[in-house]
Amino acid sequence: MKKIEAVIKPHKLEEVKDALSAIGTAGLTAYEVKGFGRQKGHTEIYRGAEYTVDFRPKVKIELVVADEQAEAVEAAIVKAAWTGKIGDGKVFTYECERAVRVRTGERGPEAL
Repeated sequence: MKKIEAVIKPHKLEEVKDALSAIGTAGLTAYEVKGFGRQKGHTEIYRGAEYTVDFRPKVKIELVVADEQAEAVEAAIVKAAWTGKIGDGKVFTYECERAVRVRTGERGPEAL
């Protein structure tokens, strides 16, 4: 099994969710997060005072899939999240050692 994490622009979440549903993924978890990379922050003026906003709003998606689905899931996320502009995000893939469905006790790929 593989755990896939992706950090994307917030307005791309629905497109990514739809792309993942179209290839048959069972579900995902999404978080509202903040971060920065090459995009860095920007300067704003509030009540006459200038300040720097370092963190940009992002969405982090996590899902666990069978090994044979991992490349298709990565490709679907990249295609759906792409805008061609800085800050489009990143996708990370890790080995997932175990999974257990709490309700039934199923283990491994059956738990997905």
